[in-house]
Amino acid sequence: MAFLEIRDLRVGYGSLPVIQNLSLDIEDGETAVLLGLNGAGKTTTVMAIAGMLKPWGGSIVLDGTDITGADPRKLVAQGIVLVPEGRHVFPQLTIAQNLRLGAWPYRKDRKATRPVLEQALEYFPRLRERWGQLAGTLSGGEQQMLAIARGLMARPKMLLIDEASLGLSPKLTQTVFDVVDRINHAGTTVLLVEQNAGALAIADRAFIIEKGQLVYTGHGDEILDSQGLRRAYLGAPV
Repeated sequence: MAFLEIRDLRVGYGSLPVIQNLSLDIEDGETAVLLGLNGAGKTTTVMAIAGMLKPWGGSIVLDGTDITGADPRKLVAQGIVLVPEGRHVFPQLTIAQNLRLGAWPYRKDRKATRPVLEQALEYFPRLRERWGQLAGTLSGGEQQMLAIARGLMARPKMLLIDEASLGLSPKLTQTVFDVVDRINHAGTTVLLVEQNAGALAIADRAFIIEKGQLVYTGHGDEILDSQGLRRAYLGAPV
């Protein structure tokens, strides 16, 4: 049994279907990348995993437990943490306050929270340098770092990161991907939602989604090496 098993997932908004009979597996300790163009259904998929959208059908099983349609707060306690698209930091709060909010489920266990905080600041030393700065005054790249660090404060078993590279320079994008790789190697299973094919370099498993349906499953290197796949499903040049 895989760490995350999705079977025949159907989900949408109102009466509009988006995901149709999607099935995929992610093993414990993997970095998986879900790729696709705008409107393919990538964000809808991770929102359903995180409990932000109620599935219309199918099942989502985490580590042997059926979590289909579970309350998002309970899913955080079970180890699923979503870093949403667009960063969504609290702009009027400092970096320190944002990170403390990330650790809110463990607010009564400050002693155990301290090493988690230190690890997050080791990944993103710029946050330590700007500890008392308001999040709204940070650059886009710094806000993305803060969003990921805040997610880590909830001690995820599986970290879902939606469009980590969106709006970032190539250099900052690579920095974020490198840190995500380190987070994975430290023991956290990761699912990256991306349009940037550069994420494939750190992927153990890659999925391509098109119009709400999974059209390819394989290793990241296979897509990087295939001009046909990149052209057909990612809009990449030949």
